[in-house]
Amino acid sequence: MAPPPAAPHVAALHVHPVKSLRGVAVAAAAVGDLGLALDRRWMLVDDAGVFLTQREDAGMTRLAVALVDRAGHATNEARDDLRVRVAAPDGATLDLDPPPADAPRRRVRIWSHTVDACTYPPAVDGWFAARLGRPCALVWMPDDVRRPIDHASAGAADRAPFSDGFPALVVTEGSLADLNARLARRGHPPVGMARFRPNVVVGGAEPYAEDGWATLDAGDVSLALVKPCGRCVVTTLDPHTGAGGVEPLRTLAEYRRAGTKVVFAQNALVRGGGTIRVGDRVSVTAAPPPA
Repeated sequence: MAPPPAAPHVAALHVHPVKSLRGVAVAAAAVGDLGLALDRRWMLVDDAGVFLTQREDAGMTRLAVALVDRAGHATNEARDDLRVRVAAPDGATLDLDPPPADAPRRRVRIWSHTVDACTYPPAVDGWFAARLGRPCALVWMPDDVRRPIDHASAGAADRAPFSDGFPALVVTEGSLADLNARLARRGHPPVGMARFRPNVVVGGAEPYAEDGWATLDAGDVSLALVKPCGRCVVTTLDPHTGAGGVEPLRTLAEYRRAGTKVVFAQNALVRGGGTIRVGDRVSVTAAPPPA
């Protein structure tokens, strides 16, 4: 007899401390109004203060990230008291703490938003510039900066870190499995979840079930799923080498279009903070049908 289907649960959690560098899989994460702890609080910018991503520099995929405690030991939890360790292919590493409260600030731009960000000493900027082969600077989003969210469901208290627009991204394992089945039928190899850089991955749900969820509760955390995530060329880059192609975006475009966008996963707002853990049971409410 086949085992009963698994109930919806948190199958994986990911944080991406430095925007567009590699992410980190964690077993648990503290969640606040900016999403999972440490997620996209750092960002690299060019000389003009404009954000850099893999769209402009695929070499960012080659910089790995780990979370370490004050003794330098790796941890599989995401908390605000941890350090971020960046490792380059040449073996060099750099440990990052948030800058002090009185650190110099500069104006930086991410998409349509221009906000204040804390800066780092030239040696830190030089470390990244040497590994990427281009001028760049590292910045941090301090707690007092409020980057608004451009969506009708967002309130005045909602804000985003240096993500593309929302504090969290939710997807189901079933959605990736369905995509990979379609890729296989076309003779293409499967892709991993890292291509899509989600925060919360839900197991035990049907493919694209997240499209019909209004809220998701797991552990102490409550999320409101408010908008499909439009996907870009970053999904076509190997998340470890930066090598590019056309998949899976070409296949997704055949069946996951919403207007002019190709969508996969759901953007979410934080409606209740706390702690979320892999294995937590997930409960959802259904979104109302379109008017």
